[in-house]
Amino acid sequence: MKNSRQQAIIQRLATCDWLTTDALADALAVSKETIRRDLKALQEQGKIVRHHGRARAIHPDRQDGGEPFGARLKSHYADKADIARLALDWVSEGMTLALDASSTCFHLAKQLPDIALTVFTNSLPICQEMARRERVTLICSGGTLERKYRCYVNPMLVTQLKSLEIDLFIFSCEGVDEQGIMWDPSPDNARFKTQLLSRASQSLLLIDKSKFRRSSEVKIGHLSQVTQLISDAELVRR
Repeated sequence: MKNSRQQAIIQRLATCDWLTTDALADALAVSKETIRRDLKALQEQGKIVRHHGRARAIHPDRQDGGEPFGARLKSHYADKADIARLALDWVSEGMTLALDASSTCFHLAKQLPDIALTVFTNSLPICQEMARRERVTLICSGGTLERKYRCYVNPMLVTQLKSLEIDLFIFSCEGVDEQGIMWDPSPDNARFKTQLLSRASQSLLLIDKSKFRRSSEVKIGHLSQVTQLISDAELVRR
């Protein structure tokens, strides 16, 4: 019964972008609690992603199923702000930072002091925030603006990075699975993170507890490549 019900959930999710827990419970004539358990199990199997009472199927061939930046910014707002605050301990004057286009890094950007820093980013909102800091040297990756994620996509990123010495790369991701693999829904954002991970002297992963035991469409790398993880989960500072 459970296996057939979970298969039915996968089939329904395959035909649409997102379905709510309520809609799935009504369609399959079971309780919302039963659906939540099924969705939890399917997420741990790497078949779906859950977000606040909704779920979507993972489509490796589609590779663009992530939520828009605006929606991510509202998700776990307080937790992300607290995680970003902890990351400030890693930032000191004179550093060159690289920040990805995640909503958690945007929370960090809003809290960064106006000190002598160089900030490199592919995020439009972070660029706009850093433009208000008179002592921060801002370097934007440039390229084509991807409006859904509010980030720039630059095919010349590898060449651009050759002239930069990154002291600390700070980023987030869609999820980390049980094997420690980090995932993202967007190939362009995943590529940015993979390249910065290999270039930066140190790296800092900011991730809220909802993203553990979760996968997505595109691999970024392994937790072993990360210098430090900061989270609101128990495994903070591994």
